Amino acid sequence: MAGRFLLGATRKLALATAAGGGMTLAAIATSDDPSTALKLCTTVPLRLARLSVTAATIAFDYEYSLRGLPEDSIERAKVKHDVHIRSALKLEELFLKNGGIYIKLGQHLSQLEYLIPEEYVQRMRESLLNRCPVSSYDQVCEVVEKELGGKPDEVFRKFDPVPIASASLAQVHVAHTHDGQEVAVKVQHTHMTDTAATDYATVELIVNTLHRFFPTFDYRWLVDEVRESLPKASCLTL
Repeated sequence: MAGRFLLGATRKLALATAAGGGMTLAAIATSDDPSTALKLCTTVPLRLARLSVTAATIAFDYEYSLRGLPEDSIERAKVKHDVHIRSALKLEELFLKNGGIYIKLGQHLSQLEYLIPEEYVQRMRESLLNRCPVSSYDQVCEVVEKELGGKPDEVFRKFDPVPIASASLAQVHVAHTHDGQEVAVKVQHTHMTDTAATDYATVELIVNTLHRFFPTFDYRWLVDEVRESLPKASCLTL
């Protein structure tokens, strides 16, 4: 019985994964930037596979573990607590491996104690709340040149290569314009701009597909959280 259920769930998620892979290939095929297309070819399929496997595993765990247990029973509450802990650990692993907006999503979850089970909130707070990536100076130069038309030492009279702050989406550098004004330059992490749109599309697809086949597994609100995490601009001078 469990084997047939897992097989059915896997097939359904495989269809969603194939659809997501098709969208990814379309995005790569229409890309005007060969280097970006190469990055997408090598990173997006792996990220999509991790997301699909994690989502399927969590959905199956809830469906199978809680099946037949009476509502409001002590046994069901205990089993659900255990599933919450296992699932939070699986999400943590997914977020850390995929990085980018997944880290930002995990940080969002850590603040939603009124919306999601405490086990998730605690896990995300312990591992993701203060975890912020730092882009290398070469990556910073790449973003600045793409957005502002020149390398930092060309666009600015002085540009500090060491960031004064870093968050999950971007980091901030102190710079001086050619007229002597001191400014803060907010630079997106390059992995955000490379895969953000595809990450959003795949998360939306997987979550909606899971809800269609497993109505009790409704995490469609995650799609809104991911949308809020999408990069708005790669480089901004403040």
